[in-house]
Amino acid sequence: MEQYHQQKVALVAGAQGVIGRNLIQHLLEQGTWDIIGLSRRGGNDTDHVTHIAVDLLNEEDSRQKLGQLTTVTHIFYAAYQDSNSWSGLVAPNLTMLRNVVEAVTPVAQQLQHISLMQGYKVYGAHLGAFKTPAVETDAGTFMPPEFNMEQQHYLEQQQQSQSWTWSAMRPSVVGGFALGNPMNLAMVIAVYAAISKELGLPLRFPGKPGAYDKLMEMTDARLLAKATAWAANSPAGANQAFNINNGDLFRWSDLWLRIARYFDMEVAAPLPMQLEVVMTDKEALWNTMMKKYGLKYTYAEVSSWKFGDFVFSWDYDFFADGSKARRAGFHEFVETPAMFMEIFDNFRERKVIP
Repeated sequence: MEQYHQQKVALVAGAQGVIGRNLIQHLLEQGTWDIIGLSRRGGNDTDHVTHIAVDLLNEEDSRQKLGQLTTVTHIFYAAYQDSNSWSGLVAPNLTMLRNVVEAVTPVAQQLQHISLMQGYKVYGAHLGAFKTPAVETDAGTFMPPEFNMEQQHYLEQQQQSQSWTWSAMRPSVVGGFALGNPMNLAMVIAVYAAISKELGLPLRFPGKPGAYDKLMEMTDARLLAKATAWAANSPAGANQAFNINNGDLFRWSDLWLRIARYFDMEVAAPLPMQLEVVMTDKEALWNTMMKKYGLKYTYAEVSSWKFGDFVFSWDYDFFADGSKARRAGFHEFVETPAMFMEIFDNFRERKVIP
């Protein structure tokens, strides 16, 4: 036990999200980490994992609760605050990162690395059709502001003359399990399919017509966790950004058929629907389904309709070049259709869906 504590200590901001949960699990499996998880609601402590409930938007709360974390060797930053506008994302997300860094770095004398979680917004992917495949040097080449790049610029400035290094991880849409997460596409699809099936409907693609046949990619949360830990502990990852994706491409027109087969449903022609609107009145039905099938999670906990509408509106190719990470030494990959089926299996085991 003493030997374990002499090794590495990870501070994971955003510990209850899809990315944070999978990262913590991966670090635990490595057997060489103690982990401190940060989130608004905290969590249950286990062997080698301590949770801290903290409001990272509050500087005083952050300093009080993080200013004593002298043993931290690695900061993994995956916290996120949503907003109603793209520009509105900058202030809260930069503030949270700053509060973590400025509370911990003065006291953590053994700090080696800060890992920053980003995404394809750095390429303008959220604004419309962007250059594909996107490469790491394409980042920030559009009209600012964009919160991921503001965060990276902040880290670059803070790192000057410091012994620690940083890395920026850029996944595509992340697939994994987390409740109450505003960006959980697998949950959107699973709950949408379950409700459609309960109503005796076929599984229709609800997005823009042009989105059905465009090239897409995903990033498995477990793959991302492995890549994040690799970059944080490899000399090749020092002060570098990496696109991290599963390594394959798909079109919804093909994958949608596989998803329908998984749920034993028929497929009908796509029909553009704003899920945030058409699913508003489905809570009563979901409550009935909870009793009927023994489901464990409320409608609010499994609803991510806004994000689903966002992803299904992409009537342009959405993918990046992941070869930089492979050239640097990270060689893992995941088959995207299999990833979805495994996530759906996990949802069923956890009684999220029937």
